[in-house]
Amino acid sequence: MGLTKQYLRYVASAVFGVIGSQKANISYVTLRGGERGRYVAVAACEHVFIWDVRKGEKVLILQGQKHEVTFICPSPDGVHVAVGYEDGAVRIFSLLNGETNVSFNGHKSAVSIIQYDALGARLVTGSKDTDVIVWDVINESGLYRLKGHKDVVTQALFLKDKNLLVTCSKDSFVKWWDLDTQHCFKTLVGHRSEVWGMALLNRENRLLTGSADSELRAWDIRYLEQKAEGEPKVKKGKTLLDEDEDEDKQEEEDESLEDRILSCKKAGSILREARDRVVSLRTDTKNRIVACHGNDSVLELFTVLSEEEVQKKMTKKLKKAKKKAAKSQEETGEEAAEPVVEKMLKDEIIRLMNIKASAKIRWVDCLSCAGGELKVALLLQNNTVETYSLKTLDKTPTANKTARLTLGGHRTDVRTLAFSSDNLAVLSASGDTVKVWNRSTLQVIRTMACEYALCSLFVPGDRQIILGTKSGKLQIFELASGSLLETVDAHDGALWSLCLAPDQRAIVSGSADKTVKFWDFELIKDKESGQKRLTVKHTRTLQLEEDVLCVKFSPDHRLLAVSLLDCTVKVFYTDTLKFFLSLYGHKLPVLCLDISHDSTLIATGSADRNVKIWGLDFGDCHRSMFAHDDSVMFLQFVPKTHLFFTAGKDRKIKQWDADKFEHIQTLEGHHREVWCLAISPNGDHLVSSSHDKSLRLWERTREPIILEEEREMEREAEFEESMAKGDVPVVPGETQGEAAPAGKKTIETVKAAERIMEALEIYKAEARKMEDHKYACEHAGKELPPPKPNPILVAFNVTPSRYVLDVIKKVRSSELEVSLLVLPFPYIPELLQLFSSYIQQGLEVELVCRCLFFLLKIHFGQISSNQMLLSVIDELRTNTLSKVREIRDVMGFNSAALQFLQREIESKEDVMFFADATGKLEEKKKKRRKRERAILTIA
Repeated sequence: MGLTKQYLRYVASAVFGVIGSQKANISYVTLRGGERGRYVAVAACEHVFIWDVRKGEKVLILQGQKHEVTFICPSPDGVHVAVGYEDGAVRIFSLLNGETNVSFNGHKSAVSIIQYDALGARLVTGSKDTDVIVWDVINESGLYRLKGHKDVVTQALFLKDKNLLVTCSKDSFVKWWDLDTQHCFKTLVGHRSEVWGMALLNRENRLLTGSADSELRAWDIRYLEQKAEGEPKVKKGKTLLDEDEDEDKQEEEDESLEDRILSCKKAGSILREARDRVVSLRTDTKNRIVACHGNDSVLELFTVLSEEEVQKKMTKKLKKAKKKAAKSQEETGEEAAEPVVEKMLKDEIIRLMNIKASAKIRWVDCLSCAGGELKVALLLQNNTVETYSLKTLDKTPTANKTARLTLGGHRTDVRTLAFSSDNLAVLSASGDTVKVWNRSTLQVIRTMACEYALCSLFVPGDRQIILGTKSGKLQIFELASGSLLETVDAHDGALWSLCLAPDQRAIVSGSADKTVKFWDFELIKDKESGQKRLTVKHTRTLQLEEDVLCVKFSPDHRLLAVSLLDCTVKVFYTDTLKFFLSLYGHKLPVLCLDISHDSTLIATGSADRNVKIWGLDFGDCHRSMFAHDDSVMFLQFVPKTHLFFTAGKDRKIKQWDADKFEHIQTLEGHHREVWCLAISPNGDHLVSSSHDKSLRLWERTREPIILEEEREMEREAEFEESMAKGDVPVVPGETQGEAAPAGKKTIETVKAAERIMEALEIYKAEARKMEDHKYACEHAGKELPPPKPNPILVAFNVTPSRYVLDVIKKVRSSELEVSLLVLPFPYIPELLQLFSSYIQQGLEVELVCRCLFFLLKIHFGQISSNQMLLSVIDELRTNTLSKVREIRDVMGFNSAALQFLQREIESKEDVMFFADATGKLEEKKKKRRKRERAILTIA
């Protein structure tokens, strides 16, 4: 059966126009051993862009899937970058090739913070779901989930020397976690409101927190071994001093438990100049510089003095105090007490300077370089990246702006788009600029300053463009010179719509001043240059009773459709401007409309979320369709077809068939409201703009769409999503306290469990086949031909038991535990017997042991009560111990050999190093002798 009507699929081609998304932070990265401070990583919707700030070019794109990026954190070695997403996933990308190495799924909602430990072996993530998860990067698995916060986790930091973690949250608490026992041993409650940022200073002996007020609070951290000798020691939860009998014993035990690890007391606070909350608080790699900012455009920089610098400062202060005391003693004649100078917080953390950015700051990152140079990267709220450089060693440092990335995007939302007649150029206009892009390279060809643009079009010939503005003006630009030719005061209200006449000799404009005006193109002589230039001449005006929202000519130039604020669409004859039809039916104003190429159909999209298709002969409504979950913002027919696209505030773009009244496909990708779209004259390309600052290019493929299959795929996707939302089974023996397993049930884990079950079913079927064959041979008294194996085993050329192991190996390390957790118990005995054979053969011992211990943990009760499994478990116990010992011995031998090689190489390099240094010294001596001879000759 042939296809009666063929639809072709449109797919996402590119994302452009966005320099940096506001949702995720900015971070300095190192690319292929390049110069430090040259590359910055920023989020661009679902992707991560790496920008070369010196050249202003995009050098690498880390491709995301469909969820928005919410946090970026480079690894300590600079080779990888961890990226957190809106759906709670974390992916680790390699900066060498831009590919994903590791994927973690544990959070239920957006990742709000990611931090590596000093070695880069562990990763901590915090989320909007209030959980903190610690991940093992090397083993690619989750270690544990820490529960305790009641709101979004805003920062998490590992302590370098101690196995401790400190986290802060919008619930106003700062929590200290002991990672050995996975429990919270201390909670700081000194904040009255949300804690938005946090940093560790002074070799992790001081904690600095930023809250919703203008104070940066400092806390002194003292660890057990740093306690003074005179202070009470702690033993078994009680001090050795006599205790007051009236004190609550439970409180004493809690306090002593905290003090057993560390004590944290408020040391004071630093006042910021800004009065609002801390938006972000960052330190450089050495924790010497603190950068913080609020919702304004000022970045405040503080410097943390070293112990020697503080000591010098205190010595100066003491001298000054002694001088003052001596002077007062001379004046009064009385003997004054010895002056004492107290060390204050302002003596340790001093204000360095303020940096004023060109717009409100959203995120900051700073980097210390050689020679005391500090590099600062700012992501601004208007889709701009700025970088600054300053010398911190200068007495009065000044910040020099080193780069500003603005060319690749608009400062405000793009409200209008247009394609050139040759399909090669795309026009986008926003509140302050109009840009023309090359569609194939996505590079900006022209950028011109304009007023707030609401509508636009290319003049026939593609040499000029016309914009309609919010102030009611028509602006005409010439593309060759990038200059504004003329500004025409066209209307008294916002100019909402422009339409080119089918004969391409005129345009029509509709405005909020209740008029529709007709304009003819004219060439006039320019007074200044004497050259002929384009202008528009007003010819006719159509006065209406309501504000005009949209105007459109019919392609046969016979009719003019006008959408009004009273929810109706009125159709007039173009030549006489006599009223022809009124299309009444929408409950809210019609925001967009279009007429098909044969002038038979008109489609209208409204704020009531419906699209109506009308006949232009009698004005009858053919069909009303519920199109979007929010206002329909834009509607346009694909040229020479009865297919049309709609864009809505629900972030979706949909394609419809106006003849069959069917929804064909949905283009998902934008993360905010879609404002407008434009279809190329040949219908092969589509450009859309959104409130997320991005422009997206979609292209038509040759792949046909079968509607039944599309609906089936949508239903499958919904079913898979509902399956993944189910709760993870509780692990027996796990206490539902502060620590919990890190994994999360996803569709991948469910599929992995199904694959393991299928592999076990094949293994069982093959085992039954072999038993039946053996019985048949015995019964027949001769050797019969073996049964045919399963086609899958033939394809992979493996034995049934080896196939099960291969399937388990293919499960992602981070999803292994959750996949085994959803495995029903009837499959477990078979799996344990297979594990015993794998360990005996020495196959993947580490992986098998990991699976074995996890299954024993979660099914301990059923396994221990099953007499049939007793011999299997006993066999596993002996085999596992011997094989693990063997592997440990091999690893120990290899480790010793590698250490020996390291010592050998180091000793050789030392010799070479000193030889090289001697050679350089000889060269220096020769140069000095030459210089001395030259001076003597001159003398």
